[in-house]
Amino acid sequence: MNLVVWAQQQRVGLLSYDGAMSRFAFKYGPDWIARRGAFALGPTLPLTPDPEQNADQHSAAVRQFFQNLLPEGKALEDAAGVNNVSKTSVIGLLHVLGRETAGALMFTLPDEDPLQMAQPSRPLPDRELSQRIRERPQMPFSVWDGKVRLSIAGYQDKLAVYEKDGQWFLVEDPRLASTLIVKPEPVANFMAGMTTNEFMCMRLAAALRLPVANVHLKHVPEPVLVIERFDRMTIPAADGRMFVQRIHCIDGCQALGLPVDFKYERPYGDAIDVQYVRDGASLNRFLTLLDDKTITPAPGISKLQFLRWAIFQILVGNTDAHAKNMSFFCDGGGLTVAPAYDLVCALVYAGDNVQDTLAMAVGDNFDPLTVSAYDWAQMAHENKLVPRLVASELRRMAKGCLDVLPGLVQKLENEGAERDMLLRVQDVVARQAAEAMRVAPLISKVDKGLF
Repeated sequence: MNLVVWAQQQRVGLLSYDGAMSRFAFKYGPDWIARRGAFALGPTLPLTPDPEQNADQHSAAVRQFFQNLLPEGKALEDAAGVNNVSKTSVIGLLHVLGRETAGALMFTLPDEDPLQMAQPSRPLPDRELSQRIRERPQMPFSVWDGKVRLSIAGYQDKLAVYEKDGQWFLVEDPRLASTLIVKPEPVANFMAGMTTNEFMCMRLAAALRLPVANVHLKHVPEPVLVIERFDRMTIPAADGRMFVQRIHCIDGCQALGLPVDFKYERPYGDAIDVQYVRDGASLNRFLTLLDDKTITPAPGISKLQFLRWAIFQILVGNTDAHAKNMSFFCDGGGLTVAPAYDLVCALVYAGDNVQDTLAMAVGDNFDPLTVSAYDWAQMAHENKLVPRLVASELRRMAKGCLDVLPGLVQKLENEGAERDMLLRVQDVVARQAAEAMRVAPLISKVDKGLF
C-alpha cells in the first residue's frame, strides 16, 4: 500500500508498506527536495538517504516516525474498530486518520488530491458537546457522525475543532484545520478535576514566562479545557476566505527516533527486576540531541528552554512528563523547542492508580519528592550544563511559583476553575518549590569527583 504525504498541499513524498515483507519505506519527492527551504520531516528521515542504513533499519525508522502520529489506548482501538482496520496496521490507520495529524502532515492515496476532498464544515453546538461528554461510557468521544475525529497522540479524551467567530466546527476542508484541542473531564472518577488541574499548571507556566500553549476553561455546562494549537496559524487567503496554515512539528519520540512504547525512560516499568533498564526517552537523550549543532540551530537557547521545562515538571509534580508530551518545531533550520503542553500535577492523584515515579529521571532519581542537589548536579555534569546555571534556574522558578500561587488561585477560580483542586495543586507546588529552594544553593557545592 502507498500513501502520499503532504504538507500544506505540497507533496512531500511517498510512504509505502510491503505486507509480504512487513517492511516500510519512505522517499521524498523530487519537487519537495528541489523546493526552496526544503526540510527533512525529522532527524531520523534525512532528505538524503543514509548509505549505511539497510532496508530493515530504514523500515524501522519509518515505522517509528509515522506510528507516533497515531492516537493511543482506547482512542486507537475506537479508530480501528470504526474503520475495520487492525490496530496494528500503521499505514491503514494513517489512511483513515491522516486528514489531520499533529503538525503539518496529511495522508492520501496516490490518486487523491487534497483540494478535491473538501466537505462543508460541521457546526458543533455546546448542547451537543455536552451530550456527547455525558454519553462517553456508551459512545467513544472520538467518533462523530460515524467518523473518527481524532488523530492526535495521547490517551486522554480530546477533540480537535476549528473556531470561527466564537463558533466551533468539525472541519473536513483541507484548506482549514482544527485550531483548538478540547479536553473534557476524564471518565474515571479518580481523575476528577483534571481540567482545573491542567488549567492551573498551564497558567502557572505562563506566569513564569515559559513558552506554553494558551488555554482557557469553558463550561458547556460540563467543564472543558480549551487549548490553542501552536501548530496552526489562521491567515487570510487571496480569495478572501480564511486559511489555516499547518506548522510542522514532531514529538519527542519522533525527534529521538524511538517507538511510542519507549516514551518513558524505563519502558518496561519500574518493577524491581526491570527498573534498571533505561532504554527509553530521557533528559540526557534530549539534551544530547539539542547539543548537536547539525540538528539544532541554537543549542544553548534550546537546552536552556528544555532545562526550564524539566524543572517545571518537578515543581508541579508531573510524573507523566514523557517524550510524547514534548514537541519540537522542525524546518529547514533544524529543531527548536515548541511551547509546553499537557502540564499536570500528577502528585495530587498519587496512590489512585496514577504513577508516582518520574517518566524521566533527574540524574538517577525517579522520585519527584526526593530530587536532591546531587541529582541536579549529576544531570548538569552528564549534559555539559553549568551547575550554577541549573541552581539559578531552579531557585528562580521555585521562587516564582511561591510568589504567584496565591494570586493565581484566586484569578483562576474567578475564571470558573474548581477551588478544591486549585488548592490541592497549590499545596503540592508549594511543597515542591520549598524543597527546590532548599536544595538549589547546594547544587554547585557538590564535588565533581563524585561523578
